[in-house]
Amino acid sequence: MIAYIALVLATGVERIVELVISKRNAAWAFERGGVEHGRGHFPSMVVLHTGLLLACIAEVVLLDRPFIPGLGWPMLVIALLCQVGRYWVITALGPQWNTRVIVVPGLGRVTRGPYRFSWMRHPNYIIVAVEGIALPLVHSAWITAIVFTVLNAILLLGFRIPTENRALAALDRASSGSTPT
Repeated sequence: MIAYIALVLATGVERIVELVISKRNAAWAFERGGVEHGRGHFPSMVVLHTGLLLACIAEVVLLDRPFIPGLGWPMLVIALLCQVGRYWVITALGPQWNTRVIVVPGLGRVTRGPYRFSWMRHPNYIIVAVEGIALPLVHSAWITAIVFTVLNAILLLGFRIPTENRALAALDRASSGSTPT
């Protein structure tokens, strides 16, 4: 259990590192005329992702969830691969990566890294969804995995992805010189 708590805390530290990168990239974007979209849903994302980490620990400790090797080890590998995937996304987007939706006029879409695959418009969200299942299941916190997955789907599909798609569509229109009708 101690090793699992350390894993979850390390994931929390990683999220803080992401926030530092995000803040730096937001400043970069705003200096170049970046426009933020969807500010209203961002606090919900912060609460959900913080809640995931807290719930992982709480469920394991309070409900005395066991470590089941046949489940835990594969989920650990998947959770760690998700971290690799996150940094693949962050590296591919460079200064355009952010935890918020900020679009810089004049910059085109990124087409390197996981973004070179046309079928994968939002690779980071796929990674987050997989991690939201894998991290809790490392120590059989199945309630957390289910609740996070449902809430994350509502937030992503209902708010975040439509907001990002609208922002990117506006960027595409601006890049092509066309105006909305």
